[in-house]
Amino acid sequence: MPVSPEFSDFIAELFSEFGGVRVRGMFGGAGIFHDDVMIGLVADGTLYLRTDEKTASDFAAEGSAPFTYQGKSKTIVMPYWTVPLRLMDDPEDFADWAQRAFQVALTAKSKKKKV
Repeated sequence: MPVSPEFSDFIAELFSEFGGVRVRGMFGGAGIFHDDVMIGLVADGTLYLRTDEKTASDFAAEGSAPFTYQGKSKTIVMPYWTVPLRLMDDPEDFADWAQRAFQVALTAKSKKKKV
């Protein structure tokens, strides 16, 4: 389901403390980009942030879950986790989590270039 203009506006407001983001429709949802680096995604009306092994455990401790989809023969788990609900009303704390997602995405992008 594509992201509505209202939800895009909500995302822009949510990320305002962190810095500007661009919401780009993709695969029936949307990617969330900061400085041309994908730091989050929206699928089925749910917001996810980029994680790595260390940050995923922080999301898990908050009761979050990873983004998954059904591949041809198995379930695929992506390195994006649902945003803890408490962050939706706390722009400063959300900005910290978004910054961590950005750093994780930068590191992953850097490793990808080296390969």
